[in-house]
Amino acid sequence: MTLILQRALYQLLLWLLLPLIPLRLLVRGFKERGYWRHIAERFGWMGALPGHPVWMHAVSVGEARAAAPLVERFLAQTPASPVLMTCMTPAGRATLEQLFGDRVTVRYLPYDFGWAVRRFLRQAQPRLGIILETELWPHLVRESRRAGVKLFLVNARLSERSARGYRRLAALARATLGGFESVAAQTQADATRLLELGARTVEVTGNLKFDIDPPAIQRELGRVFRERIGKRPVWLAASTRDGEERLLLDAFRMAPAKALLVLVPRHPQRFDEVAALARGGGLSLQRRSGNEAVAASTRVWLGDSLGEMFAYYSAADCALIGGSLLPYGGQNLIEACAVGCPVILGPHTENFKQAAEDAIAQGAALRVVDAASWTREAVRLMRDEAARQRMADAGQAFTAAHKGATERVWALLEACAPR
Repeated sequence: MTLILQRALYQLLLWLLLPLIPLRLLVRGFKERGYWRHIAERFGWMGALPGHPVWMHAVSVGEARAAAPLVERFLAQTPASPVLMTCMTPAGRATLEQLFGDRVTVRYLPYDFGWAVRRFLRQAQPRLGIILETELWPHLVRESRRAGVKLFLVNARLSERSARGYRRLAALARATLGGFESVAAQTQADATRLLELGARTVEVTGNLKFDIDPPAIQRELGRVFRERIGKRPVWLAASTRDGEERLLLDAFRMAPAKALLVLVPRHPQRFDEVAALARGGGLSLQRRSGNEAVAASTRVWLGDSLGEMFAYYSAADCALIGGSLLPYGGQNLIEACAVGCPVILGPHTENFKQAAEDAIAQGAALRVVDAASWTREAVRLMRDEAARQRMADAGQAFTAAHKGATERVWALLEACAPR
């Protein structure tokens, strides 16, 4: 299939989906009201938006956090050039605003309609565009090139499963990847797949998430959490996904009564659902938002807050990383390792394949096959302080050894950075 035909099919699909977009925003807004705000931005109307020479796109929470070291570098090196951050989700927007306050401008990226992208670019007037991870939007890349924007894909990762999907539209994928000045890949395996799909130049720079230093204020909050909990063993289930909480809660009923499960769902719109699930299973529950001491009789403490993951990790004796029990690909394990929290992974870690394998090899993490084996391993760690300490030390050594991605990415971008 030729590039012209693939572009036409992509355009047709977008126009067919256009009438469904308001309905999708309406439905999602019932669970997360942020989807009902700033809707005009999603179609290219950005409001008052003076020119921003530097524009960076981080689709949601994980990418927003990963961007932090690089954003700080721009703010320090080019203080006279305003930085525009775009995202796609309300949780991502809240994370960006929490991380950077008014030091950057935050907007939603418009949907990938050519007319919406052109309107966005006319208002923002970026000279340098940085896309995090693997957000490959054909019209966004094409219109950015036409507008003279130097576009880079950084912290890029591409699983073999995703690569197979892109190969079905190989011509369009090649044209889109070829529109980037350069690509900064997390691993050599990612770089190989990106080159095969059509990227012009790819450099392996590592993962920016290793360069995120746990903030002192978060460590202090973790200490406060621990005081509220007391001396009980703390099992954290971090960034859990739909379907995993039920498995974890069922398995946790077999855990020693003194253990406390700190349960932090990935998506805030599911906080109430997960709370009801725990109570419906006969487990007493308190919520972090209650801002109270955790009673000795409480079995589950629901982490219904945003931007406090480092604090939860700091307070925990071990942490199961969500998205890895069921086939979601796994969430970020690096933050837990950075604060010295022993990590437990399920069988599905495709999103962090290299990091997970390296962490296991270095003794910072261990893998389980299901929720029942998670309970057994957590009990074992609860009873073996020396093993926990070995994993904690290994985790911090693991993260320290992989730092430096920000410097390598900056070296790639520096020539195009505003003076």
